Amino acid sequence: MKSIKQVQVTFDCAEPGRVARFWCEVLGYVVPPPPEGFASWDDYERTLPAERQGAAAVAMDPFGVGPRLYFQRVPEGKVVKNRLHLDVRVGTGLKGEERVAALEAECARLVALGATRVHLWRADEFNESCLLMQDVEGNEFCLD
Repeated sequence: MKSIKQVQVTFDCAEPGRVARFWCEVLGYVVPPPPEGFASWDDYERTLPAERQGAAAVAMDPFGVGPRLYFQRVPEGKVVKNRLHLDVRVGTGLKGEERVAALEAECARLVALGATRVHLWRADEFNESCLLMQDVEGNEFCLD
């Protein structure tokens, strides 16, 4: 019998804490508790060498169902389209204008958090409507 593996999705970014907080708001995720012996992540970060402070952050599903998201600081900026992106499922089971309205409502909420709206694809004979967006550092994702 095959075992099921857990998946962590890793993002390269300039400001891991900022991007992690954005995705926590998008998905209803939380930042995990700080390591044992520390009252906060800030307290823990202060114990690290300067070059490691703020170098990584995590967002996790509080119910343990969805994948853990890991954000790591990298020196280079984003230069091309993502080869992998997240689809945030907000229109599941909805069709037509009801689906578009749900996508637009979530888009407005996420734009207020710093996301950027890119393009709405309307349904055709093969696909339902979806909305392409970018997170606070320009990484593409879809509202689906």
